[in-house]
Amino acid sequence: MIFQSWTFMLFFAIFLVVFYGIRKFPMLRVSFLVLAAYVFYGWLAWCIFYNWLALLYPVLMIYITVVNWFCVRRMEGGNRKLWLGIAVTLSLLVLCFFKYTDFLIENINMAFNTELPPLTSLPKWKWAMLPAGLSFFTFQGLSYAIDAYRGEVKPEPNIIRFAAYISLFTNVLSGPIERASNMLPQIERVPRITMLDVTDGASLFLVGMFKKVVMADWLDKYVSTIYPNAASHNTASLVAATFAYTWQIYFDFAGYTDMARGVARLMGFKIILNFNNPYTATDLGDFWGRWHISLSSWIKDYLYIPLGGNRKGPARMYFNIFVAMVLSGIWHGAGWLYIVWGALHAFGRMITREAERTAFYRDRVPRFCKQLLVFAFVMVTWIFFKVGSMPSGTLKDAWDILKRICSSSWLADPRLPLLPISFVLMIWIYQFVYNSKVQKLLQPAPVRVALAVIMIVCLFVCQQAPAKFIYTNY
Repeated sequence: MIFQSWTFMLFFAIFLVVFYGIRKFPMLRVSFLVLAAYVFYGWLAWCIFYNWLALLYPVLMIYITVVNWFCVRRMEGGNRKLWLGIAVTLSLLVLCFFKYTDFLIENINMAFNTELPPLTSLPKWKWAMLPAGLSFFTFQGLSYAIDAYRGEVKPEPNIIRFAAYISLFTNVLSGPIERASNMLPQIERVPRITMLDVTDGASLFLVGMFKKVVMADWLDKYVSTIYPNAASHNTASLVAATFAYTWQIYFDFAGYTDMARGVARLMGFKIILNFNNPYTATDLGDFWGRWHISLSSWIKDYLYIPLGGNRKGPARMYFNIFVAMVLSGIWHGAGWLYIVWGALHAFGRMITREAERTAFYRDRVPRFCKQLLVFAFVMVTWIFFKVGSMPSGTLKDAWDILKRICSSSWLADPRLPLLPISFVLMIWIYQFVYNSKVQKLLQPAPVRVALAVIMIVCLFVCQQAPAKFIYTNY
């Protein structure tokens, strides 16, 4: 059940009618919210397994919920550090088992020349495949436990309300990774749904669907043609495919987030902004302040700063940046290419950080040049990310693509997806305008209505079978 499917539309329409009708009955409303979340998540699992294994997904969600709620409740009786350690250990054990066991087996085979089979290749171990969204709601549960330990959030006495926070179906599959301090108060109070909530929610959902269906899925048609057969394509094709993937992953993930925020807004909830025009960033720090903001802030607050941040001298600061970015790569996927992707961003940040702080870079280098430099670096690093997501992609494949980009011919590719790339360029220009002093040109109602009409028309023209979101794999 994915947001752009008719199944979800029907599910949400029924849900919303009931939710509006019972919203003034606190426990009934919250219980119904939890029930709907488990139906949503269980339906997804059923579409994967078609048997009793579908129960595994909801059971894991219940496990993360109970572990973190119970440990935080026990903190109130003392031994706070012990109970935090138990919560972190039990949560990460489950995440690491499902996400990294096959990666560990693969590396043991390489190191010791053994032939241990991956768990997910064994007939009776199909259940060990990574459950969708596990990384997201595990990190959400951990943030609650850590914040409670620090005294930054009050322990939630009601496990049903806490379950609603962990399982909220708007963001359970691909985020944002919400903090308890933002969501628990919203779940507890009676949602006050205004006409502005309805219009803003519908607008966000429309924009998100446009990003996913019209932009991401159509760009994927070209990327999926070029990347699996990179050796037979020239520089122009590979550069175009890399440019297309750079925008595909943005439109796919930002599209999910916009739809999630739109659905939540229709329910009276306000979910945090997760993307803020990242391809208009002027430095790599700025990029990570705009891309997957909920994960970036999670890593900063629960990893980078506890390691010492920038408080213990330059050497320790650069070490902390490296650790944070590499672990960000590992979080995205169990594979060396994701680690390389994270390490490249770490080295990029370490090398450019001091230059970006100089008066010359800040005042003399044109803003547009800074944006193009950051975009070019990010686009190159996406090569490793994309190859890592391919079934048999290797570091050699990614390196070969880079070499072909630098050494093969620039003959035009006749299959270039001109229409989607034209849309990309128009949206990129829109984002530059949105971040400029002439932003007010985009505010008049006729402009906003015209953009909405264009998106609706494009959705009908580009209608196709719903495709899953990229980040549900992570």
